[in-house]
Amino acid sequence: MEIQGKIKLIDETKTYGNNGFRKREMVITTEEQYPQHIMIEFIQDKCDLLNAYQVGQPVKVSINLRGREWVNPQGETKYFNSIQGWRIENLAVENGGAPEMPPMPPEDAFEPANNFNEDDHDDLPF
Repeated sequence: MEIQGKIKLIDETKTYGNNGFRKREMVITTEEQYPQHIMIEFIQDKCDLLNAYQVGQPVKVSINLRGREWVNPQGETKYFNSIQGWRIENLAVENGGAPEMPPMPPEDAFEPANNFNEDDHDDLPF
């Protein structure tokens, strides 16, 4: 499954237990009529995927829905769900082809080259 939106929050990586279980959470805000703030967790080596991203970026996150059952000490059964991310892509690059760049200045903003000679050798391969 996939979810798209803008990054609202990227939390720091947290380590739990003696075995060093790592978890990092992020929140994506969907862009629809009723925007949703979806918390996605990245675990173990997937935590590092978030290092290249920042708040405000439009992204597409590949996710798995996870569910588990737990029986409390009183014998009551409880169910928990989580959303785990395993891939993240920058939508600004994917949809636009290249990252946004500043606009080019107009042609007349540069002075002409006065000492240009077509016969001069250059090291370009074409």
